[in-house]
Amino acid sequence: MERTLLVIKPDGVRRGLVGEIISRMERKGIRIRALKMLRMTREQAEEFYSVHRGKPFFEELVSFASSGPIVAMVLEGDSVISVIRTMIGPTDGRKAPPGTIRGDFSLSIMENVVHASDSPEAYEKEVRVIFSPEEIL
Repeated sequence: MERTLLVIKPDGVRRGLVGEIISRMERKGIRIRALKMLRMTREQAEEFYSVHRGKPFFEELVSFASSGPIVAMVLEGDSVISVIRTMIGPTDGRKAPPGTIRGDFSLSIMENVVHASDSPEAYEKEVRVIFSPEEIL
């Protein structure tokens, strides 16, 4: 079984989309192995998005990610990384097809409701920013 990280960003939490997103995961048959709400510190956001350090949007991304509460989940299932990436849709919500999370709820690149790890390596790096090993079942 593969694992991935899904984060409902501050805009998704603020808009009351947490239940809808969790429901979509559960209806798909994906298992939730850890779940928590927190507010990322600036340092956590910088570490989480370190792959984008040096890019023109890095500062805005870090500020946005630490601007309010998030809900983070460790999800498990067969090919769960590719399944989740398909379910959330492309990064730019304006280009995401209807039926995807971003296609249904986002009209922006920055405020695009969710983040999901795009590889096993990204999952291993990102999950450590949010969860301790003891918190994952």
